[in-house]
Amino acid sequence: MIYLDNAATTWPKPQQVVDAIEEALMHKGGNAGRGGHGAAMQMARLIHQAREDLCVLFGTDNPNRVIFTQNATHALNQALFGLLQPGDHVITSSIEHNAVARPLWALKQRGVEVSEVQGILGGEFDLEAYDKAFRPNTKLVVTLHASNVTGTLLPVKAIGQISHEHGAYYLLDAAQTAGVFPIDLGRLAVDLLAFPGHKGLLGPQGTGGLIVKPGIRLEPLIYGGTGSLSEEDRQPDFLPDALESGTLNGAGIAGLGAGVRYILREGVDKIRVREQAHCRKLWNDLREISGVKLYGSELVERRSPIVAFNIGELDSVEASFILEEKAGVIARAGLHCAAHAHRMLGTLEQGVVRFSPSHFTSEEEIETALQAVREVAEDNINL
Repeated sequence: MIYLDNAATTWPKPQQVVDAIEEALMHKGGNAGRGGHGAAMQMARLIHQAREDLCVLFGTDNPNRVIFTQNATHALNQALFGLLQPGDHVITSSIEHNAVARPLWALKQRGVEVSEVQGILGGEFDLEAYDKAFRPNTKLVVTLHASNVTGTLLPVKAIGQISHEHGAYYLLDAAQTAGVFPIDLGRLAVDLLAFPGHKGLLGPQGTGGLIVKPGIRLEPLIYGGTGSLSEEDRQPDFLPDALESGTLNGAGIAGLGAGVRYILREGVDKIRVREQAHCRKLWNDLREISGVKLYGSELVERRSPIVAFNIGELDSVEASFILEEKAGVIARAGLHCAAHAHRMLGTLEQGVVRFSPSHFTSEEEIETALQAVREVAEDNINL
């Protein structure tokens, strides 16, 4: 099997991640914050270490403002529903994942005003139109960092600066960039950062988080036990407890922490260079195949490690199925939970095939995948 679906979830995981999960399950199985005994304290220290590691990676300095969630979708929902109230105005982009588009639709039904900045093919964000979209009641801007369909990076530095100039907060969805591109919250005008644990951070599924900068208060999505202020009915108002009710996924967070430490040792730049080399090879060779259409920027430096394409008029899901049957190439096809982006690309009916290699992908695997596409194109074009 040649696994080219790392934009959905990375696989395989580093051995350090597997070892950390096993260690947590076998030797550190206590419930953090639930008791003062040794097992609970061991798990609490492990979870706090993961918070500290994430602070190092993302250029922030308060581990208590790193909130653990089930995934990036959970983190985005916590930020959106925790901040926005009826009468507030929020600005977003036209290429968002459903993790943003659907919560905003629900909030719109409750009286939140939503403006969607239309994308520009190749750039996918119109800064001039964005600047004009602000209103006196604009409270939040929310965008992804990179499209999960084409990989195209948005100008998040400028988006955040303009947001702050208008007195609004900026929520960044780093689902495709956390662990792949440098994200320095000390330099970016980003107030809330949502990230998954199981993609570029190399952790297990069921992990993710939200980093909340000082001065922002969010209403909890979930209320309940936190291990603190247990004598009171009211929810604690301090972080991380206010937003972390119920038992955390301790073993998963152990794996996430190990994934982050692996990235810190290897270096984000080293990982990115290898992944971009794979994408450059894929792009350059795919565009030479008759009938193949590519989507997004041809500059791999302006993309997360994603290459999206179609083979003639062949349905993308069928093309992906053939690639797996013919050569064991695993790709993601269809709409990628991002219908807004496909509407802009004109691929709402066909979808696209998405290759997303990792730094673990070999050059031989890339060559095999390319040859498989050549054969599928030869068999299906002009039939």
